[in-house]
Amino acid sequence: MNAEIRPGNHAGTREILTVSELNRVVAGILERSLAMVRVEGELSNVVRAASGHWYFSLKDPGAQVRCVMFRGKARHVDFVPREGDRVEVLAFATLYEARGEFQLNVEAMRRAGAGDLYRRFLELKERLQKEGLFDATRKRALPAAPAAIGVVTSPQAAALRDVLTTLRRRAPAIPVVVYPTQVQGADAPAQIVAAIGRAAARRDCDVLLVVRGGGSIEDLWSFNDERVARAIAACPLPVVVGVGHETDFTIADFVADLRAPTPTAAAELVAPDRRELARGAHRLAQRLRAAMLRALDRAGQRLDTGTRLLRPPSAQWRDRARRVAALAQRLAAAGNAQRLRRSAALERLAARLRAPRADLARQRLAALERRLAAAGREALAWRARRVDSAAAALALVSPQAVLDRGYAIVTGEDGTVLRDAALARTGEQVSVRLAHGSIDAAVTAVRPEQG
Repeated sequence: MNAEIRPGNHAGTREILTVSELNRVVAGILERSLAMVRVEGELSNVVRAASGHWYFSLKDPGAQVRCVMFRGKARHVDFVPREGDRVEVLAFATLYEARGEFQLNVEAMRRAGAGDLYRRFLELKERLQKEGLFDATRKRALPAAPAAIGVVTSPQAAALRDVLTTLRRRAPAIPVVVYPTQVQGADAPAQIVAAIGRAAARRDCDVLLVVRGGGSIEDLWSFNDERVARAIAACPLPVVVGVGHETDFTIADFVADLRAPTPTAAAELVAPDRRELARGAHRLAQRLRAAMLRALDRAGQRLDTGTRLLRPPSAQWRDRARRVAALAQRLAAAGNAQRLRRSAALERLAARLRAPRADLARQRLAALERRLAAAGREALAWRARRVDSAAAALALVSPQAVLDRGYAIVTGEDGTVLRDAALARTGEQVSVRLAHGSIDAAVTAVRPEQG
């Protein structure tokens, strides 16, 4: 189903979509509008299902995305992915319609990074991208029917043979001009730049192919050279780069007007084919087959999800039996508790309805009178004991008690107590207080205490 929803034109919408239809439309939009992308990240939540499909998430410090790699693609991975591995995947974005979840359908996976070379690759890529050398606005369209095709590569390379074979098969009437150069080694970048410059100066072709066969990142490093990238960007001819295999990417790929996955594919892109209609039908059949395979893979994914969620009927019945038994126990306990509460309430009501007994009331009243009298006597005795104790303590510290034991208190003329004989003066009038009364006297002699 094709449905188009335009902002601000809700009145023109022909029908209301179901959730399934909406998800199908969004999935189609994603698959048609977003080309295959290469994504790097850290693996998490890795699950290898019994069906052979792989389910995992790719994450970085700021985000994560769910991924699926179907069995047919996963068996070509040359290592076992584990939690925390940093990987690079080639994938296309889609929507898992059953749950409405955005995910990546992974076509290929490899370990991320290749040491210092890979770091230099990323730094140069970022710098040239900021300069605008990768912008789509500067890309030029290829000629529909080129008068001549130029090829920059090594004369001994297998890539040249593949290109010539493909061009001879597809367009034998179009002449091919080869601009020989080294494609590997320390001198290769300068020679590649010179070959592109010769093609640009001579103008004896309408489109230029820069090709090389596959290899390691070190083998392809000449095409990550900044000089080569700037020469491709400055070339007045449309440039198609076909270096390495489908999963290999170089700086030259990003700068070129068109990137081909292989040298053969580069030749196919520039050479028209009289059998293109037949091949177009074949491509449609392949797309249909791929769509069917994707539908089958999605069905398998749904089956995997359902298998993980579905439990055997026997386990469900056992759970229900346990729940019924637990409910029966709770019901029985609640019934017993309710009976006990009602029985206690009836007993309390019965006790309140019985006639009071006067003899028991008189006995309780007499007991209370005896307890009250005893408590009063005990309280009076306790308070008397406290008064006696306080009086005895007061008598111990009273000056009168000291005088009663025969001591006297002598005060001077100014009324201060004389505690030291050295403080008295001869002839001074003093007052002597005894236990009973006092005596006025005069000091006739002072005898200080001898050491």
